[in-house]
Amino acid sequence: MAESLHETLADGLARVMARTGRHGAVSGLQRLSGGANMQSWLFSLGDEAFVLRRAPSAEWVAGRQLDMAKEAAVIRCARAGGVIAPEVVAELTDEDDLGLGFIMRCVSGSPDPENALSSPPALLDEIAAAMAGVHALDPADLPFLPVLEPAAGVEALAAQFQEAGGDRPPIALGLAWLRANLSPPAPLVVLHGDLRIGNIMVDGGHLSGVLDWELAHLGDAHEDLAFGCMTVWRFGRLDKQGFGLGSVADLARAYLAAGGAAFDPARFRFWLIYRTVWWALSALSMGRGWRSGADRSLERVVVARRAAEQDLDLLLLLEADAPEAERAGPLPPSANPQEPGEGEPSAAEILTAISEWLATTVKPHMAGRERFELAVAQNALGIVRRELAARPSPHDKPLSEAILSGATTLAEPGLLATLRRRALDTLAADMPKYPALAQARALWETDQ
Repeated sequence: MAESLHETLADGLARVMARTGRHGAVSGLQRLSGGANMQSWLFSLGDEAFVLRRAPSAEWVAGRQLDMAKEAAVIRCARAGGVIAPEVVAELTDEDDLGLGFIMRCVSGSPDPENALSSPPALLDEIAAAMAGVHALDPADLPFLPVLEPAAGVEALAAQFQEAGGDRPPIALGLAWLRANLSPPAPLVVLHGDLRIGNIMVDGGHLSGVLDWELAHLGDAHEDLAFGCMTVWRFGRLDKQGFGLGSVADLARAYLAAGGAAFDPARFRFWLIYRTVWWALSALSMGRGWRSGADRSLERVVVARRAAEQDLDLLLLLEADAPEAERAGPLPPSANPQEPGEGEPSAAEILTAISEWLATTVKPHMAGRERFELAVAQNALGIVRRELAARPSPHDKPLSEAILSGATTLAEPGLLATLRRRALDTLAADMPKYPALAQARALWETDQ
């Protein structure tokens, strides 16, 4: 099956590339491990390397505001405007029978976050300059881009929250805060929408390409500034809020020096909380996409559990609104984990045995994308194992409704402590290696 897919892709890609005047056989075709939403396939033709960016299915991209052709058009416009973006060389058509997507010339370097975060501080200046370059593009050249205004955006998130069950209190807190602290409309500029560590290529410590333009739109420049500063996109660099490379002040100075607008802390905070809510809901949507059949990959259901990361991050962002007595109050105890018996193995022990077998017997025979998917499978087994042991439910619809209505706030005695404990224990089951978990425990479990 895999061999047949590779042969079909290779033959089809050779035909597509022939349309561009590049003839020959495709070689070295391999699925890259990154990309939570889209597939990326690396291949060579002659002595040149290219990347196919392809949707997992037509259903998966049916609700996107930018289709694949418009995304390719944005990349071309950005590159023409001087932004370090890949060169789009061809777009797939229905006649190619390869799905939806386009082909880019491969950019030098690596998107690995560790590669970027180990680079010199000057990389932050280069990212800020690229961002300023995106924001300087003429919106008239991209008339199809959607517009994100604060009020409409918040209500769209609220609707998504209800579609996702409307039952996670930290998200409800975020939505209530956003409604109460709406950022005033700002001059509309072209935004990348997903500019962060992990979506850039870095070669020798320098920015070599800005990737993944599927979320481009028009909006407030502070949205792009804030997104890359989210805890989740700093990959453990908790002390460096500016993209994990420096301070927010460093980022703001570099952005201004590159021609960007003056930094507004209030706008930045609004969009930081907005995008944290957005990513929590985006993670949950992965589960719905899997259930619908739009993409039945294992990665979808695992990413959906990353909403627990944003539950924690939202509490860290919003707890300053609680009275001092509530912030200093003790946490309730965690539920006692189930102890294994002495007789038959428990379900959790069986899952452990499967994970160990995969690691010792299967993993040595895998490489590339398959090895990545094995790691995802082992992560999934760990989530289920820890849930069986002791995972509180993160769902509480009555409390969420009370928060959204304004009937309940963080001033309610004991609410912050309860939400903190729930977030800690849920995240410990879902994504125990999330760096902010240890930080939150140090802050909240002192003297427990």
